[in-house]
Amino acid sequence: MSRYPVSIARERLADLLDDAEAGKPVVIERRGVHYTLTATRPTARPRARRNLIASADAAVESGNWSWTWREGQLAFAPRRPKR
Repeated sequence: MSRYPVSIARERLADLLDDAEAGKPVVIERRGVHYTLTATRPTARPRARRNLIASADAAVESGNWSWTWREGQLAFAPRRPKR
């Protein structure tokens, strides 16, 4: 266990944080009061998945769709069946 007065802890704060993260107990003393420095890792929360498309055409869901160029614009069109 490492014990440091506040004046030294100020100078070496980054080192003390590294020691605490490595699992070494660190104690900082100030006017007779001992403060223990420990590190805790945040728990990973699963990311919430959102559906960006609320509903879709059956052809889109099955993958039988394509894009076509009509009258100067891009348009949605069903894919032609393979021969």
